[in-house]
Amino acid sequence: MNITAIHGYHLAFQLPGPIGNSTGFFDRREAFVLRVEGEGGISGWGEASAVQQAVSGYIRQKLAKLVLGKPAHETGRRYAEMTEGFGYDRQGTAMLAVSAVDMALHDAAAREQGVSIATLLGGRLRDRVPAYASGPFFQPHGDPYRDFEHDAEALLKRNFKAIKPRCGFTPEADGRMALALRRLLGWGNALMVDINQGYTVAAAVESARHMQDAGLLWIEEPVRPDDIPGYLRMAEASSTAIAGGESLSTLAGFRDFLAAGCVSVLQPDLSICGGYTGFRKVAALAEAYGVPVMPHVFGTVVNLMSSLQMAATLKAYRGGAMAAYPFIECDATHNPLMTLTGSIDPEKDGCIAVPDSPGIGLELTEEQLAPYVTEHWVERI
Repeated sequence: MNITAIHGYHLAFQLPGPIGNSTGFFDRREAFVLRVEGEGGISGWGEASAVQQAVSGYIRQKLAKLVLGKPAHETGRRYAEMTEGFGYDRQGTAMLAVSAVDMALHDAAAREQGVSIATLLGGRLRDRVPAYASGPFFQPHGDPYRDFEHDAEALLKRNFKAIKPRCGFTPEADGRMALALRRLLGWGNALMVDINQGYTVAAAVESARHMQDAGLLWIEEPVRPDDIPGYLRMAEASSTAIAGGESLSTLAGFRDFLAAGCVSVLQPDLSICGGYTGFRKVAALAEAYGVPVMPHVFGTVVNLMSSLQMAATLKAYRGGAMAAYPFIECDATHNPLMTLTGSIDPEKDGCIAVPDSPGIGLELTEEQLAPYVTEHWVERI
């Protein structure tokens, strides 16, 4: 099956009110999803997580000609051709664009064969993946943590057994928040926190000290992703596992991150690190270092379902939680782009079942996207 058309969809929606993290507040979300269309009407979906307009332009100007008229199943060959033309942009817009295209080609190829992505990649190692809630987020004006206990209770009712709130307000406030959530969750549920790169190293170390008695599973992105010495200082100073990697895009970037020994949990994002082809390279590299890998997800249902398929194929690690890694991240905020085809909350055991239907297991239509589309383009043969 050859690819006959590529569709790009710029999506956006307004939040009911502003939410935030250590770096600031926002009240609008944007996303970019890609659909490749093949002979016989078969489609495949992909996503890019950032700089949507730039990614869109790069695909239309650089990548479309490498994909149109070519077989969907030649994913490795397409990846090589797309990445060979990077030039100076080896770790930004170009890799985000490749990520979306690689994801979509895999989805189309799997649908053509009538198998799931996990089967296409060699077979799944698990049928269910433990889920963790990504949230709650800061509230503006006053104590940003004031609603966290109420929000966490709501997440428990949705069957989440692992919760990752945002933190990074002040080290003392972080500690009070983490201890309060631990009392609420008990010791049978997992608690981790995400600083979102917002602290200096000294503040991150102090925050970890104040949160130590909360029994955190990990502290995520304590400092900026290119501050490897900072990550290393954080890892050496804290007994809590350090997680990161969602902002990295190149294999060399992950190599340096792992070689420094500064993370205990690696979180590549399919929509940033090169799709399935790039992610599998990162996972193999991490396995050589004995570091567990789990997908970072914060965008639309396309990335969530794609990442669920990827998680089903990953090596298992015991990381100190109620279940073995990998986990799957679920955006717990108001996000209609995550519920385009219905709710995907975990079941009573805290896990999400991995679909065995063709592709990523998502039947998405343009009509479902329509309320959120701000721009739609098509490139054809």
